[in-house]
Amino acid sequence: MDQHSDGPAPKWSKGTPILITFITVTFLVCSPILSVECSAISVWPKPREFSWPTQQATLLSPSFTIESPHHQYLSASVDHYHHLILSEHFYPLSNPHANLTNGPTLQTLLVLVNDLAASLSHGVNESYSLTIPTSGDKASLIAETVWGAMRGLETFSQLVWGKPSRVAVGVEVRDWPIFSYRGIVLDTSRNYYKVEDILRTIGAMSANKLNVFHWHITDSHSFPLLLPSEPDLAAKGAYGSDMQYSPADVRRIVEFGLEHGVRVLPELDMPGHTGSWAEAYPEIVTCANMFWWPAGSEWADRLASEPGTGHLNPLNPKTYQVLKNVIRDVGTLFPDQFFHAGADEIIPGCWKADPTIQAFLSSGGTLSQLLETFVNSTLPYILSLNRTAVYWEDVLLDPNIKVDKSLLPPEHTILQTWNNGPNNTKRIVSSGYRAIVSSSDFYYLDCGHGEFLGNDSQYDQPPGSDPGNGGSWCGPFKTWQTIYNYDITYGLTEEEATLVLGGEVALWSEQADPNVLDARIWPRASAMAESMWSGNRDEKGMKRYAEATDRLNEWRSRMVSRGIGAEPIQPLWCVRNPGMCNTVHPFVATRK
Repeated sequence: MDQHSDGPAPKWSKGTPILITFITVTFLVCSPILSVECSAISVWPKPREFSWPTQQATLLSPSFTIESPHHQYLSASVDHYHHLILSEHFYPLSNPHANLTNGPTLQTLLVLVNDLAASLSHGVNESYSLTIPTSGDKASLIAETVWGAMRGLETFSQLVWGKPSRVAVGVEVRDWPIFSYRGIVLDTSRNYYKVEDILRTIGAMSANKLNVFHWHITDSHSFPLLLPSEPDLAAKGAYGSDMQYSPADVRRIVEFGLEHGVRVLPELDMPGHTGSWAEAYPEIVTCANMFWWPAGSEWADRLASEPGTGHLNPLNPKTYQVLKNVIRDVGTLFPDQFFHAGADEIIPGCWKADPTIQAFLSSGGTLSQLLETFVNSTLPYILSLNRTAVYWEDVLLDPNIKVDKSLLPPEHTILQTWNNGPNNTKRIVSSGYRAIVSSSDFYYLDCGHGEFLGNDSQYDQPPGSDPGNGGSWCGPFKTWQTIYNYDITYGLTEEEATLVLGGEVALWSEQADPNVLDARIWPRASAMAESMWSGNRDEKGMKRYAEATDRLNEWRSRMVSRGIGAEPIQPLWCVRNPGMCNTVHPFVATRK
């Protein structure tokens, strides 16, 4: 069993033959009687174990059905995939030609689930096995849970192509993920995304076998979440009444996630990144609506790391009256077992701008003590909801403002890393904490687009000046190859690696909105999805990014056909001329 997996693939029923001869999922659909190049149909992410020795296909019956046990969310998923399979008629970029059998059309996919009661929670078993026989009119999908069955339905859907629809036969798949946590974080505070944009993203996540939508709902820029106990936060803190998420919207998103096997993890970033709270409660927010980096001041004396100031005041009792209501409402709206409480980027200057905090510091108090007061006062609220608290790494690793480890019990705390690549991952797990990896060096999808500041003289430099990273603090742009090749347990011992729950790519929205959402995320998030599901190495332990390129071209094309505006990774010419766009010269790093 994989150290990060949800468990082994489901047991085969007695007497069922298991044929696993190749660990590959590129379907060579060549015909010896056709004078065409070999082409491929691919499953993305690549399954762990796959066999297709016959390289045959049969027609899918126009009356094809999926038979499955009744389950609220599995039944909805079956309806979705049944419609998709019968209507998609996807044509791969490379003309596929499979040897059609003379047997009957495939009439039925029979879905069997061993545990219908397992909830969608971290660590749930997502394994499945899929058998599509060469003869006969039934295929079978066996899963331990309904969530594994959903993963298998997606795999089956990618084995169907063309019009009339045909399906690969003689196929055996056993599949399960390496990492149990595979996610995307989307920031909906800096720019607003409609519910339909979020649903489309969750649907695409499910197709890529990603399972956590980390919703960074609020920040200093806007508070779009309408909470029953604190309605003024959204009424006054959202960009407008048409840019709010109502409780009904949240229920729709959460339910849609369950129907697609995707958890919805809420994040309320605090005590920093809370300027929007001041619209309703100015008395509990320090340095709200102040200029973020005053003229004549040093960077160390800034009030925020980007425009949009405001920190909750840990010394004001009203802060906790509001927070208790907020945390309770969020816990009611979001059933997930994790609660993300932020705690990143506490800026000294913002707290120091408040008179009560100035007096506290003058009396010998420290900024770290302020953060400890805040965490000590709010963590019990989260734990009382039977939730595990997730914090950004800063709460423990920030060089200036951090809490003592004793305040964050590892059994109740997960830390999400975003700085210093594998070094901070090592620091987290060596301290005994579970980690979610979102390294900005590899997984930040917004990087490489320059700064969003106005009046920025760094872009007015003489020709020949060093452009650095183009003004992007986390540049350069993170290519799909960079994302695909990152090993999130790099440098860890075997024991430490078991504490890495998985990874998450992030789209922060300073320069993103619904118009660019799909292209910013896809197919780069697909690259992370495969590395989290089945890894980025072949059976010999070699990185497989070269082989993945053709498959990702095909998968991107299929996503586009499904309504996802994924950006291209190569000219179509490269697909039509296999191998001609490769390089045969190993990269040699230049050293200064």
